[in-house]
Amino acid sequence: MAAEKLRDLSQPIDVAVLDATVAAFYGTGSKEERAAADQILRELQNNPDMWLQVVHILQNTQNLNTKFFSLQVLEGVIKYRWNALPIAQRDGMKNFISEVIVQLSRDEASFRRERLYVNKLNVILVQILKHDWPARWQSFIPDLVAAAKTSETICENCMVILKLLSEEVFDFSRGEMTQQKIKELKQSLNSEFQLIHELCLYVLSASQRMELIRATLSTLHAFLSWIPLGYIFESPLLETLLKFFPVPAYRNLTLLCLTEVAALSFGDFYDRQYAKIYNIFMVQLQTILPPNSNVPDAYAHGSTDEQAFIQNLALFFTSFFKSHIRVLEAAQENIAALLMGLEYLINISYVDDTEVFKVCLDYWNSLVLELFESHNNLDNPAVAASMMGLQMPFLPGMVDGMGSQLGQRRQLYAGTMSKLRLLMICRMAKPEEVLIVEDENGNIVRETMKDNDVLVQYKIMRETLVYLTHLDHDDTEKQMLKKLTKQLNGEDWSWNNLNTLCWAIGSISGSMAEEQENRFLVMVIRDLLNLCEITKGKDNKAVIASNIMYVVGQYPRFLRAHWKFLKTVVNKLFEFMHETHPGVQDMACDTFLKIVQKCKRKFVIVQVGESEPFVSELLTGLPTTIADLEPHQIHAFYESVGNMIQAESDPQRRDEYLRRLMELPNQRWVEIIGQARQSVEVLKNQDIIKTVLNILQTNTSVASSLGMYFFPQISVVFLDMLNVYRMYSELISSTIAEGGPYASKTSFVKLLRSVKRETLKLVETFLDKAEDQPQIGTQFVPPMIDPVLGDYARNVPDARESEVLSLFATIINKYKAAMIDDVPRIFEAVFQCTLEMITKNFEDYPEHRLKFFSLLRAIATHCFPALIRLLPQQLKLVMDSIIWAFRHTERNIAETGLNLLLEMLKNFQASEFRNQFYRTYFLTIEQEIFAVLTDTFHKPGFKLHVLVLQHLFCLVQSGGLTEPLWDAATVTYPYPNNEIFVREYTIKLLSSSFPNMTAMEVTQFVNGLFESTNDLSTYKNHIRDFLVQSKEFSAQDNKDLYAEEAAAQREQERQRMMTVRGLIGPNEIQDEMVDS
Repeated sequence: MAAEKLRDLSQPIDVAVLDATVAAFYGTGSKEERAAADQILRELQNNPDMWLQVVHILQNTQNLNTKFFSLQVLEGVIKYRWNALPIAQRDGMKNFISEVIVQLSRDEASFRRERLYVNKLNVILVQILKHDWPARWQSFIPDLVAAAKTSETICENCMVILKLLSEEVFDFSRGEMTQQKIKELKQSLNSEFQLIHELCLYVLSASQRMELIRATLSTLHAFLSWIPLGYIFESPLLETLLKFFPVPAYRNLTLLCLTEVAALSFGDFYDRQYAKIYNIFMVQLQTILPPNSNVPDAYAHGSTDEQAFIQNLALFFTSFFKSHIRVLEAAQENIAALLMGLEYLINISYVDDTEVFKVCLDYWNSLVLELFESHNNLDNPAVAASMMGLQMPFLPGMVDGMGSQLGQRRQLYAGTMSKLRLLMICRMAKPEEVLIVEDENGNIVRETMKDNDVLVQYKIMRETLVYLTHLDHDDTEKQMLKKLTKQLNGEDWSWNNLNTLCWAIGSISGSMAEEQENRFLVMVIRDLLNLCEITKGKDNKAVIASNIMYVVGQYPRFLRAHWKFLKTVVNKLFEFMHETHPGVQDMACDTFLKIVQKCKRKFVIVQVGESEPFVSELLTGLPTTIADLEPHQIHAFYESVGNMIQAESDPQRRDEYLRRLMELPNQRWVEIIGQARQSVEVLKNQDIIKTVLNILQTNTSVASSLGMYFFPQISVVFLDMLNVYRMYSELISSTIAEGGPYASKTSFVKLLRSVKRETLKLVETFLDKAEDQPQIGTQFVPPMIDPVLGDYARNVPDARESEVLSLFATIINKYKAAMIDDVPRIFEAVFQCTLEMITKNFEDYPEHRLKFFSLLRAIATHCFPALIRLLPQQLKLVMDSIIWAFRHTERNIAETGLNLLLEMLKNFQASEFRNQFYRTYFLTIEQEIFAVLTDTFHKPGFKLHVLVLQHLFCLVQSGGLTEPLWDAATVTYPYPNNEIFVREYTIKLLSSSFPNMTAMEVTQFVNGLFESTNDLSTYKNHIRDFLVQSKEFSAQDNKDLYAEEAAAQREQERQRMMTVRGLIGPNEIQDEMVDS
């Protein structure tokens, strides 16, 4: 009954009943009561007339939750339907909201009591402003300022509204408003700022109320980044701020305001004022936080406010120095204050707080980069001058003068840089390769999860330390060796100190000249090996072992040049492979692989003083070396040895090494196959199945590093392996047939399936790595057609291996058009049955989904003629599955689908069947792409959606289609050409999908789609604006719409890093390093 009463919106709603419903929803009643209340509230929220009741509800309820509910309804209308409402209704609502705000904030008691409610009303008011101001509410700012002068609490709330408005326009507008609207609001705020400025200054000079002064400082903080500069530098504002800085209650807010001013950068017009502010600030700071304070300690024991002060101080210094350090350098009288500021910043950098450290690190990185670049470009005066901010033509005599100027600059910062080196060494973050960490109980354990924040921090610290090393190699070396000596003599020994030191040593690989690096490393490795000998305790030894492995893994250039050291290091790694402390063996195997990849040639030639190549010696002792390793570690070891063998150029010796390497697994394989020939039952024994799996995994590891040279080995096992595959497959099918669907979850079936997967993976790895050998394809593919493809088609869905799909995708990508005749067979075996598995919903068989579309893409790219030969209903299946893929919310499946669609569109455009194809699918594709473009689940696909639309619109515009796209039987109007038809169809499609947009807006958008087809970036911006206008994307994270621009920026940064010695780690460089 109550529900019916609420649903009838033809008369004023019964507020008491609504209060009771809201109370039931938030209350502690039964589950049923809450569900019923939820249902009613949802219905009300979705009712288009509900918003007309908002004023009535707000006037008659005392319940805060009911007020919030009705304001939520109102917010929806303002966001999506405001412009469509009659003027009288809009004005009525505006006036009502304004009056309630003024009424509630008029006196102190109601303002404090109703604070949450007022805050929500403020947000609603700002949402209205985004639509109506300035055009339909020109007097807003004057009205607001006039109201503010009537009472201090109203003034405080006006400050809150101004701050919200500023944030909406300047901080959160991207993806929320069109570019034109943002521009209009920014201009309005700028032109009306004088009134706001006068109000702020008046409050700061006349008011005694702490809350009002704090609200005003907070609002100023939001404004300072964009207001016209005259308001800051040609008014008493800065003096006023500096006056408030020493007062504890305002210290943090003032510091935030000063930081905003410090971050402004716009030429040199106000340089004198900046120097003056900085000097006054430094004098005041010394009384608040004396220069000799122990900042990390003060932070650790400080109150929340004091901690915020130190963090804000870091922000102030880094912002000021980033924009104005040149101003302070320029005059001798500022140098002492400048160096003191840097000293403060170094001390703050030792604070044990990640956020504070990030702020400091970011600045140190940019300062060191700037010093490095000007130091590095001394031989290029024009570049060096622009680094120094000098804009001038060059005269021959100036170059020397500038060299000395740059030299003086380095000299000025030499002391700071030296302290910074020590900071970087003491606080170095953990690199990815280190697997051994200290847990919260102080035990040394294997790391279980990578911490991405730490990895990002390591990357920046590493880069900073590389630049610092370039600026002064000797100081870097001296500081590192000094700390290492303190580790050895026990003066400074601790796990953390040794770790950060070794991570720092490893991070500067490649940044010293080779001769110096060699000398330095000989000392480091010798000292670390000594430390390992003299230190007692298992945990201590594990930490030292981890550090030795990390350091040697970072210096392949040194190891290649010093065989004795290389051999000692590898033998030490073999020693660590017997050390059962968690993580040590894993790290030993990882480091061994890394070293072998960079020094492989060294192991296959006979070195001075040796009787045979190291690889031969290693193969002789192999069973002993791997005796204590786990299976996954043994596989990594085999992959490493495979890398060595791959470097042997003599085919006979190479095959001999491979035979010796595979002796153990092959022996076991022959035994098992022999027993299976006697009795197949042997293969059903769980231990035997595990052994078979292990042997196959070992083969895959070696195949991945040997590539084509693995041929002799795979020939030995291939046919037997297919027989085992077939047998296990039948066994799985019969087990599932007998035991029902649950049988597929048993450990026995899972183990059998692992063997099948590993078989497929081994073949895929070998074929993928075997470079351009078409005869290999003809040798290996036909025998697999029935055991693998036939088996896939015959199996129950739960027993189909997704790896079959990826194997055939690899085969087609590898052998391209040569596979055209096999495509129908592949199609027949996998297409229909896989589609049935994956189109029931979006969740089942996730592996099959992605691999299926990858296979389709391989066929479309390399065997397109085979797709043309498909029957129309088969091609429809393909197209439906592509549409189905890009509708998927799983990002990589949707992207594979879109890439595949683009491939198909381009291929059909170039084929003789283009008219038939596009007549059948053009409108469907356009409609489906608009559907995913405008819902909010597919933002990451934005770039590809745009490319598909651009392709479709270009195609009709260019007249590439010679037959009409419309169906003459149903469309009676004879369109002159396809372009006019598509234009009209698109306008109708979007008008019906977005009734909130005017016909004019839709037509403008569609015309724009045809006008800007040749310019992709304009096209993208045009579509982004439409997404905002259609209100499909708002109040969410829209960075995916700008993902492509971000990727281009990252690539540019990588190119820059390639030019600096040591910046890209030795293991990230794709080289078979020259190690003859």
